[in-house]
Amino acid sequence: MTAAPAPAAETDSPDRYVSFRGIDFEANMAAVMAHLRRYIDDPATSNALWERFKQRLAVAESSDTPTTDKLLLLHSHVYYMVEMFEDHDDEAALEALKKLEEECF
Repeated sequence: MTAAPAPAAETDSPDRYVSFRGIDFEANMAAVMAHLRRYIDDPATSNALWERFKQRLAVAESSDTPTTDKLLLLHSHVYYMVEMFEDHDDEAALEALKKLEEECF
């Protein structure tokens, strides 16, 4: 007879499918935002999409549920972020985004 897998609270790595315990949503979002801001705050690398994103981000951050709203906004722009980070060969940004996706989306 094989033993059942240990509950999420007893494992070392977080598992969003069992429990959100151990996942730092704010830190994961902050890491991605730090990379993203380098590009979207620079007029040379921003565009109308990212200008609109910044407006929506300001609304999300001022809402009653800023963590949830920012998470949803980031989630809805994953493919655009991947494209931007790949265009700039930004491996650190891609890794941060991958972690955010795997743990939080």
